[in-house]
Amino acid sequence: MTSPVIVGRNDDEEDPSTKPLGRLSVFYYGVGHMLNDITASCWFTYLLLFLTQIGLSPRDAAIVMLSGQVADGFATVFVGELIDRFGHFKIWHAAGSLLVAVSFSSVFGGCLPCTLLNSNSLTVETLSYSMFAAIFNIGWAATQVSHMAMVNCITLNSTSRVALTSSRNAFSMVANLGLYAIALVVFGVSEAVTKKNTETQYRWIAYSSITVGCCFVVIFLMGTKEPRLRIDLRETSRARIPWAYWFRKVLYYQVAMVYLLTRLVLNVSQAYLAFFVIDELQMAQSAKALIPAIIYICSFVVSVMLQEIPWNGKRLKAYYCAGGIIWIFCGVAILLLSRSINSYMYAISVFIGIANALMLVTAISMQSVLIGSELGGCAFVCGSLSFLDKMSCGLALYVLQSHQSTSPKVDVNINQHFYFSVTRYGLGLVPAVCSLIGVVVTYFMELDSTILKPLRQPLLLE
Repeated sequence: MTSPVIVGRNDDEEDPSTKPLGRLSVFYYGVGHMLNDITASCWFTYLLLFLTQIGLSPRDAAIVMLSGQVADGFATVFVGELIDRFGHFKIWHAAGSLLVAVSFSSVFGGCLPCTLLNSNSLTVETLSYSMFAAIFNIGWAATQVSHMAMVNCITLNSTSRVALTSSRNAFSMVANLGLYAIALVVFGVSEAVTKKNTETQYRWIAYSSITVGCCFVVIFLMGTKEPRLRIDLRETSRARIPWAYWFRKVLYYQVAMVYLLTRLVLNVSQAYLAFFVIDELQMAQSAKALIPAIIYICSFVVSVMLQEIPWNGKRLKAYYCAGGIIWIFCGVAILLLSRSINSYMYAISVFIGIANALMLVTAISMQSVLIGSELGGCAFVCGSLSFLDKMSCGLALYVLQSHQSTSPKVDVNINQHFYFSVTRYGLGLVPAVCSLIGVVVTYFMELDSTILKPLRQPLLLE
């Protein structure tokens, strides 16, 4: 592994691959995942809601989501292996983005096979949405793996790697806020009285999301050069690394567990947030857009602030544990929150946003620590960890959603209108338990403690 660059060393003596990055490089990289982020936000926030609104049962809606997650999971491993063999990150990114743009509108559009076959069968409808969900997620996987793996081939400086990840996460928050702004406009100007009206609403949300996301993909492709670091490194770092090499490292399993748990926290909570706000707390309809917006604004602010910190292994562990502990308290608060004090959900959402940013940025950055300068396997690491993420999230949501309509609601306090339900478990209990396990695993990790130089230019204006 390339030796770390310690603060205070003369810039002229530095290896070019370990020099800190400039602001524009971080910006151009950060916007590259905007299309994926805005469509993923729509996927996790509105897919189950949309499918149940147009007549699918909760179990059928869960099957559609699971089919997409399974396709995504297997595609990440396959794409990761091909990238490690042949490279060309930007080509994979562009191809995946194109597939996402073409297929995503069909995920939230009408049932094309139903129209062609003149059928109203729910089975045909479920199969149709499952097929387009799988196609969309294959393209999504190609974009995600190429973009994540690219971090490690742009620079070997761990602080700059965290800055790139923080930038990506910050623009992910921008994408999520953009989606909720689009949704707020669409829901405000049209009413979903019939099934056709509902399909039209979500189709316009999909079209608008694709348009915004594609603009940022173009900026990324024009502003980011194909990483040459992998080619310029010595042969031992450039050669493709066999899978068995990673499977022999304890740190691989620790990082995989932390990343999997972090994604479960974010994705499961996001999927049930709208249900909880409207069905459980019975808040105003505007709350299903306002509360997520608060979460993402807080995450954006924290993500930008994290880019200013010189990073090492101890700080990654400390910040992840801090985020996990915050989420544990938020989960307990959600489990105990009653309708009579539902306004406290706004305060809880602030802490959820902070915790999400702390956990996601540090969890992804741990992948870069694991990879180090072993760039011949960076795409496999990203792909295999994403495979675990997709499969676990898909199965978790399927299990929860399958019990959504069958599990009884246990009323524990009639006067306070408070009961335990699948929605409450999905937003409160599952993220809290996953956060607790993630904190424990992180505590026992052994990560490099050398502090590297911060960015060449600060991202926050003084």
